[in-house]
Amino acid sequence: MRSVFDGKDMHTIKSRRPRDILNEIKWKGLDIKHCTIYYIHRGAPGDTKAIRGSSLRTIGRSFFETIDGTSIPYHRILRIDHDGIRVYEKK
Repeated sequence: MRSVFDGKDMHTIKSRRPRDILNEIKWKGLDIKHCTIYYIHRGAPGDTKAIRGSSLRTIGRSFFETIDGTSIPYHRILRIDHDGIRVYEKK
């Protein structure tokens, strides 16, 4: 479990899977715009790309969608940071 601060209170992220973590951040009232999501993107430097939470359109069942219409499956997520605090890292 990781704790994040929303400016008022500390919140503990209890979820372990990327989709559940993103939903927990969203529904606990934390600002998802403060997330950075690192994922496998073949062809990018180091085969890794990062996206800001402000670029998320939807958190779907099998993937999340960005505002430009890109669908990224959760199994490609390597790490999620919220305000610089690592809340998920793939083992």
